Amino acid sequence: MMDRKCTFEIRKLGIEDIDQYNELLRYAFQVTEKTLLDYGWENDEIRKSKFPVLENAHVLGCFDDGALISQFAVYPMEMNVHSAIFPIGFITSVATYPEYSRRGLMSRLMKQSLFEMREKGQSIAILYPYSIPLYRHRGWEIISDKMTWRISDTKMLARKDVPGYVRRVPGDSPDLIALHSKFAKKTHGCLFRNDLAWDEYWRWDVDDTTVAIYYGEDHAPLGYMVYRIDADTMYVKEMVYLNMEAKMGLFRYINAHDSMVDEVRGNNYSGESIAFALSDSDIKETIRPYIMGRIVDFESFLKRYRFKAEVSGVSFTFHVTDPFLEWNNKSFTIRIEGGVAELTSESSKYEAKLSIGTLTTLFLGYKRAPDLATLERIEASQSTIELLDTALIRKKPYISDYL
Repeated sequence: MMDRKCTFEIRKLGIEDIDQYNELLRYAFQVTEKTLLDYGWENDEIRKSKFPVLENAHVLGCFDDGALISQFAVYPMEMNVHSAIFPIGFITSVATYPEYSRRGLMSRLMKQSLFEMREKGQSIAILYPYSIPLYRHRGWEIISDKMTWRISDTKMLARKDVPGYVRRVPGDSPDLIALHSKFAKKTHGCLFRNDLAWDEYWRWDVDDTTVAIYYGEDHAPLGYMVYRIDADTMYVKEMVYLNMEAKMGLFRYINAHDSMVDEVRGNNYSGESIAFALSDSDIKETIRPYIMGRIVDFESFLKRYRFKAEVSGVSFTFHVTDPFLEWNNKSFTIRIEGGVAELTSESSKYEAKLSIGTLTTLFLGYKRAPDLATLERIEASQSTIELLDTALIRKKPYISDYL
């Protein structure tokens, strides 16, 4: 179709656009031939690897006289939100050639993509932002953190014996895939990785990346870690465990490398410091915002969303501002029974005025109502803030994927 606000053509990309899609990505993110070779990719391999993206993701592009100048991709995925499974869109491959910047192309592609997400029932969108202010201006807000940690003494990780054992396995091990699915089912914010997500997970890993799985005494897989060792340093890309036994088992496995490594560096996506759980807190931890999200359609979002199960007979009126998506830019009154909310035409004495971004970070648990009120992100009475804090589940999202 033709965009009436400009002379550019906006349409869905197909396999025939693979070369232009790749070129725009490589230019925008400065992926050079040397970078590809360093990671073991030949040009034709990276080209073929993007075929599944264009086949399975919804990629919109803006064209100028047949040349791709801007693009916006949506990966269909599922996400655990307080034990309810939500179909979502993971936004990626957002890129525009610099000579076409500041023309509103990305905004138009984003709005059309969100409109199509709404039609498909994907009520949440998430992304890794290259500019927090840019996305915040369009209704997105921070919903998760990435913490990195460094220790120079692996002995602080091993606190007690465990009955199980660790085995190194291939990256396509069925135990690994099944483990992550079990973890996602019990972890708020976690994404269920489909084949496309697993392909992206491994895309830039070097050949010496290793997967180790902790098995319990009954040989059931209970946890895994993905890591590599380089220049006397162990880099832990991800560590997942279903219980404390698996966590301790993986820590002991790291400790078994004490003669090989002088330092261990890892990532933590839980939003909670790991120092408290160690025998010695001599650890360096840093934290930074990681994933931003936005509710695409609040009315649809409420149909799956869960409050605390014991909350009943409570109603709220949310005066939501969303200048980007008009269907969210209005007031919603909900009544909660048994943790389940329904829209109602009745008025409520508990009213709150907030943006769609603030509503997103509040309902997904990244920030609590009292904190947002202190930051003047919510306009509401003290009684409304306290009741909201009582009704909402307090759990930060765990999101470890980057697409």
